[in-house]
Amino acid sequence: MAIPDFEAARGYAIERLRSELQPETTYHSLRHTRDDVAPAAMRLATAHQINGIDRVLLHTAAFFHDIGFVIRQIEHEAAGVAIAEAVLPEFGYTGEQIARISGMIMATRLPQSPHNLHEQILADADLDLLGTEHFWARSELLRQEYANFGRLFSDGEWFRNQLLFLRSHSYWPSAARRDRDAGKQHNARQLVQIIDQIA
Repeated sequence: MAIPDFEAARGYAIERLRSELQPETTYHSLRHTRDDVAPAAMRLATAHQINGIDRVLLHTAAFFHDIGFVIRQIEHEAAGVAIAEAVLPEFGYTGEQIARISGMIMATRLPQSPHNLHEQILADADLDLLGTEHFWARSELLRQEYANFGRLFSDGEWFRNQLLFLRSHSYWPSAARRDRDAGKQHNARQLVQIIDQIA
Protein backbone atom coordinates (compact mmCIF):
# COMPACT_ATOMS: atom_id res chain seq x y z
CA MET A 1 0.00 0.00 0.00
CA ALA A 2 1.37 3.40 -0.97
CA ILE A 3 1.99 5.76 1.92
CA PRO A 4 0.22 9.12 1.46
CA ASP A 5 2.14 12.37 1.69
CA PHE A 6 1.16 13.38 5.21
CA GLU A 7 3.57 16.32 5.38
CA ALA A 8 2.04 17.90 2.29
CA ALA A 9 -1.49 17.33 3.62
CA ARG A 10 -0.53 18.81 6.98
CA GLY A 11 1.03 21.83 5.27
CA TYR A 12 -2.13 22.35 3.24
CA ALA A 13 -4.33 22.28 6.36
CA ILE A 14 -2.04 24.60 8.31
CA GLU A 15 -1.89 27.14 5.50
CA ARG A 16 -5.65 27.24 5.07
CA LEU A 17 -6.21 27.58 8.80
CA ARG A 18 -3.57 30.31 9.00
CA SER A 19 -4.77 32.32 6.04
CA GLU A 20 -8.53 31.75 5.84
CA LEU A 21 -9.89 31.54 9.38
CA GLN A 22 -11.68 34.68 10.47
CA PRO A 23 -9.68 36.52 13.16
CA GLU A 24 -12.79 36.33 15.36
CA THR A 25 -12.34 32.54 15.51
CA THR A 26 -10.26 32.74 18.67
CA TYR A 27 -10.76 29.19 19.97
CA HIS A 28 -11.12 27.02 16.86
CA SER A 29 -7.82 28.38 15.64
CA LEU A 30 -4.63 27.09 14.09
CA ARG A 31 -3.18 26.84 17.59
CA HIS A 32 -6.07 24.62 18.72
CA THR A 33 -5.39 22.21 15.86
CA ARG A 34 -1.59 22.32 15.71
CA ASP A 35 -0.66 22.75 19.37
CA ASP A 36 -3.51 21.06 21.23
CA VAL A 37 -5.44 18.47 19.24
CA ALA A 38 -2.73 16.98 17.01
CA PRO A 39 -0.24 16.39 19.88
CA ALA A 40 -3.01 14.95 22.07
CA ALA A 41 -4.04 12.58 19.28
CA MET A 42 -0.46 11.39 18.88
CA ARG A 43 -0.05 10.92 22.64
CA LEU A 44 -3.17 8.76 22.75
CA ALA A 45 -2.11 6.90 19.60
CA THR A 46 1.16 5.99 21.30
CA ALA A 47 -0.66 4.86 24.44
CA HIS A 48 -2.85 2.59 22.31
CA GLN A 49 0.06 1.37 20.15
CA ILE A 50 -1.39 2.80 16.95
CA ASN A 51 1.38 2.87 14.34
CA GLY A 52 1.97 2.79 10.61
CA ILE A 53 -0.77 3.91 8.24
CA ASP A 54 -3.35 3.97 11.05
CA ARG A 55 -1.25 6.59 12.84
CA VAL A 56 -0.83 8.61 9.64
CA LEU A 57 -4.59 8.66 9.04
CA LEU A 58 -5.28 9.70 12.63
CA HIS A 59 -2.69 12.46 12.42
CA THR A 60 -4.20 13.67 9.14
CA ALA A 61 -7.68 13.73 10.64
CA ALA A 62 -6.40 15.78 13.57
CA PHE A 63 -5.11 18.47 11.20
CA PHE A 64 -8.31 18.48 9.15
CA HIS A 65 -10.83 18.16 12.00
CA ASP A 66 -11.64 21.90 12.15
CA ILE A 67 -10.66 22.97 8.65
CA GLY A 68 -14.36 23.32 7.86
CA PHE A 69 -14.35 26.54 9.89
CA VAL A 70 -12.76 28.25 6.88
CA ILE A 71 -16.13 27.67 5.16
CA ARG A 72 -18.71 27.94 7.94
CA GLN A 73 -19.27 27.55 11.67
CA ILE A 74 -22.49 25.55 11.59
CA GLU A 75 -21.90 21.97 10.44
CA HIS A 76 -18.20 22.75 10.08
CA GLU A 77 -17.38 19.04 10.46
CA ALA A 78 -19.27 18.21 7.27
CA ALA A 79 -17.55 21.10 5.51
CA GLY A 80 -14.22 19.70 6.69
CA VAL A 81 -15.08 16.27 5.31
CA ALA A 82 -15.91 17.88 1.95
CA ILE A 83 -12.53 19.61 1.92
CA ALA A 84 -10.74 16.38 2.86
CA GLU A 85 -12.54 14.44 0.11
CA ALA A 86 -11.63 17.11 -2.44
CA VAL A 87 -7.94 17.60 -1.65
CA LEU A 88 -6.54 14.48 -0.02
CA PRO A 89 -6.44 12.46 -3.27
CA GLU A 90 -3.86 15.02 -4.45
CA PHE A 91 -1.62 13.87 -1.59
CA GLY A 92 -1.91 10.17 -2.35
CA TYR A 93 -4.73 9.19 0.03
CA THR A 94 -7.03 6.44 -1.22
CA GLY A 95 -10.81 6.57 -1.10
CA GLU A 96 -10.87 4.07 1.77
CA GLN A 97 -8.33 6.10 3.72
CA ILE A 98 -10.29 9.31 3.17
CA ALA A 99 -13.47 7.59 4.35
CA ARG A 100 -11.72 6.65 7.57
CA ILE A 101 -10.41 10.19 8.02
CA SER A 102 -13.91 11.53 7.38
CA GLY A 103 -15.32 9.27 10.08
CA MET A 104 -12.76 10.60 12.55
CA ILE A 105 -13.59 14.21 11.66
CA MET A 106 -17.32 13.59 12.12
CA ALA A 107 -16.64 11.89 15.48
CA THR A 108 -15.64 15.30 16.89
CA ARG A 109 -19.15 16.68 16.30
CA LEU A 110 -21.06 17.32 19.52
CA PRO A 111 -22.62 15.26 20.93
CA GLN A 112 -19.78 12.92 20.07
CA SER A 113 -20.60 9.47 18.71
CA PRO A 114 -17.40 7.70 17.64
CA HIS A 115 -17.71 4.19 16.21
CA ASN A 116 -14.18 2.81 16.62
CA LEU A 117 -10.97 3.39 18.56
CA HIS A 118 -9.49 5.84 16.07
CA GLU A 119 -12.65 7.97 16.13
CA GLN A 120 -12.67 7.80 19.93
CA ILE A 121 -9.08 9.00 20.09
CA LEU A 122 -9.69 12.04 17.91
CA ALA A 123 -12.89 12.87 19.80
CA ASP A 124 -10.93 12.74 23.06
CA ALA A 125 -8.00 14.70 21.63
CA ASP A 126 -10.40 17.47 20.57
CA LEU A 127 -11.53 17.85 24.20
CA ASP A 128 -8.22 16.95 25.84
CA LEU A 129 -7.98 20.43 27.37
CA LEU A 130 -10.95 19.79 29.65
CA GLY A 131 -8.58 17.87 31.89
CA THR A 132 -5.57 20.16 31.81
CA GLU A 133 -4.42 23.40 33.42
CA HIS A 134 -4.92 25.08 30.03
CA PHE A 135 -8.69 24.66 30.38
CA TRP A 136 -9.13 28.14 31.82
CA ALA A 137 -7.26 30.08 29.15
CA ARG A 138 -8.85 28.10 26.33
CA SER A 139 -12.29 28.48 27.92
CA GLU A 140 -11.87 32.25 27.79
CA LEU A 141 -10.92 32.02 24.11
CA LEU A 142 -14.08 30.01 23.45
CA ARG A 143 -16.19 32.56 25.32
CA GLN A 144 -14.56 35.33 23.28
CA GLU A 145 -15.26 33.45 20.06
CA TYR A 146 -18.92 33.13 20.98
CA ALA A 147 -19.05 36.85 21.81
CA ASN A 148 -17.36 37.73 18.52
CA PHE A 149 -20.19 35.98 16.68
CA GLY A 150 -22.99 37.48 18.78
CA ARG A 151 -23.50 34.95 21.59
CA LEU A 152 -22.98 36.73 24.88
CA PHE A 153 -22.99 35.07 28.30
CA SER A 154 -23.00 36.53 31.79
CA ASP A 155 -20.35 35.19 34.13
CA GLY A 156 -22.90 33.03 35.89
CA GLU A 157 -24.28 31.62 32.65
CA TRP A 158 -20.83 30.89 31.28
CA PHE A 159 -19.44 29.13 34.33
CA ARG A 160 -22.62 27.11 34.87
CA ASN A 161 -22.57 26.01 31.22
CA GLN A 162 -18.92 25.03 31.50
CA LEU A 163 -19.61 23.02 34.65
CA LEU A 164 -22.54 21.27 33.00
CA PHE A 165 -20.38 20.39 30.01
CA LEU A 166 -17.57 18.98 32.16
CA ARG A 167 -20.00 16.92 34.23
CA SER A 168 -21.80 15.53 31.18
CA HIS A 169 -18.63 14.71 29.26
CA SER A 170 -16.84 11.36 29.35
CA TYR A 171 -13.57 10.45 27.68
CA TRP A 172 -13.70 7.35 25.51
CA PRO A 173 -10.56 5.20 25.54
CA SER A 174 -8.85 4.17 28.74
CA ALA A 175 -5.70 6.25 28.09
CA ALA A 176 -7.66 9.50 27.93
CA ARG A 177 -9.60 8.65 31.08
CA ARG A 178 -6.37 7.75 32.84
CA ASP A 179 -4.58 10.90 31.72
CA ARG A 180 -7.30 13.53 32.02
CA ASP A 181 -10.19 12.50 34.29
CA ALA A 182 -8.53 13.71 37.49
CA GLY A 183 -7.70 17.07 35.95
CA LYS A 184 -11.21 17.44 34.60
CA GLN A 185 -12.67 16.74 38.03
CA HIS A 186 -10.28 19.31 39.54
CA ASN A 187 -11.42 21.92 37.01
CA ALA A 188 -15.05 21.10 37.78
CA ARG A 189 -14.46 21.63 41.51
CA GLN A 190 -12.89 25.01 40.77
CA LEU A 191 -15.91 25.94 38.67
CA VAL A 192 -18.19 25.07 41.57
CA GLN A 193 -16.20 27.41 43.82
CA ILE A 194 -16.39 30.23 41.27
CA ILE A 195 -20.15 29.76 40.84
CA ASP A 196 -20.64 29.81 44.61
CA GLN A 197 -18.70 33.08 44.85
CA ILE A 198 -20.71 34.88 42.18
CA ALA A 199 -24.13 33.50 43.17
